Amino acid sequence: MSAAQSNTATTAEPAPRPRALRVPPAARPYLPPLALYGAAKLTGLLVFAWLLTYAGDYRSKDPRFGGGAHWWDVLSTWDGWWYLQVAQKGYHPEPLRPLAPGGQFSAEQNSVAFFPLYPGLVRAVSEVTGLGLYGAAILVSVVCSFVAAAGIYAVVSVLAGARAGTLAAGLWAVAPAAGVEWAVYTESLFVAIAAWTCHAVMKRRWVTAGLLAFLSGLSRPTAAVLIGAVGLAALVTLVRRDSRREQGVAAPLYAAVAAPLGLLTYIAWVGWSMGDPGAYFSLQRQAWAHYFDFGAYTLDVLRNVAVGHGDYLFAYSVPDLIAVQVVVALPFLVALLLRKRPPLVLTAYTVASIVTILGTQQMFGNTPRYLLPVFPLLLAPAAAMSRLRWPALVVFFSTAAVASGWYAHYVIFELGIP
Repeated sequence: MSAAQSNTATTAEPAPRPRALRVPPAARPYLPPLALYGAAKLTGLLVFAWLLTYAGDYRSKDPRFGGGAHWWDVLSTWDGWWYLQVAQKGYHPEPLRPLAPGGQFSAEQNSVAFFPLYPGLVRAVSEVTGLGLYGAAILVSVVCSFVAAAGIYAVVSVLAGARAGTLAAGLWAVAPAAGVEWAVYTESLFVAIAAWTCHAVMKRRWVTAGLLAFLSGLSRPTAAVLIGAVGLAALVTLVRRDSRREQGVAAPLYAAVAAPLGLLTYIAWVGWSMGDPGAYFSLQRQAWAHYFDFGAYTLDVLRNVAVGHGDYLFAYSVPDLIAVQVVVALPFLVALLLRKRPPLVLTAYTVASIVTILGTQQMFGNTPRYLLPVFPLLLAPAAAMSRLRWPALVVFFSTAAVASGWYAHYVIFELGIP
């Protein structure tokens, strides 16, 4: 080999290294909240699995009602069974069938009580990925939960900073009843839509807000409070001359008109299919005993639990006791939220949600689950905790994540009815 060739060989450029996976700059702020959320949720789920295996009670229960051959089957029971039925077989609406008098319910239950967006996504994901319906449902819930955690971070970080936003995402992972976030339930999907809808309103992206609110109306009936909050924010924008001049009329008007169409369309379809315009509400009242009673049921539960009695409908001692503690904390959390002077859309959404939940007869032990979508309540605690140092926060979230396997998972699935 000549000297020139030798010199060329020794100075040849090294083989290029494979490029590391780079996270887009816009996505980087979301990594800490998503990591905290995922770690807390995974810890709670593992503790839940251990408790289920240790107790073993699920093996003797009906697979529809908290049982199954494996511990993970529990995640698709109760309402999850209905959603999987819709994903597999679709709807079969028919006139209400009365039951024999004397029971808790006066009419036979029907799958049209469960809104179509979640089971529709489950079916689509199953068709695309080849997963079974159960696997597709869990995948949809888990992915939506991370989208929801990102949305909570986005909203809270605008108002209280990125650190508070990160902690808010972590708090949502360990909130009471958070076990349904990674189960065959709609909470993760709805919160993902609700959080990003509120963020769109805050950023004056009215077209996005209208489209998301429209989708929320296809996910669950409680979307009415989100739709109302979007409509109110749009109306105030249109009424005020300065905001009308700055943002125009067309976009806020579009949001106000588009927001309720999904909910109204589904309610109208149920009424038309069942031969009664109010069929959906009759079904909820007669087949599930869910209806607005101006807080009479909530008051009845509170006074019974206070004196140690169980003389009320849907009494489950442990879930009810946790729910009472959550309800007692609500005035304090609302007061702290209002001190932060949040945007109108967050205030209206929060207050309307609480009034609806506490004013409705439904399973009281599920109150923490019904409150999971009311993520603005996390704003003040997250802002206060953002002043703590990381060692203290690590201790808190480690403890809460482990404990959540019991109070946020096992209690609601095995000691109550989610």
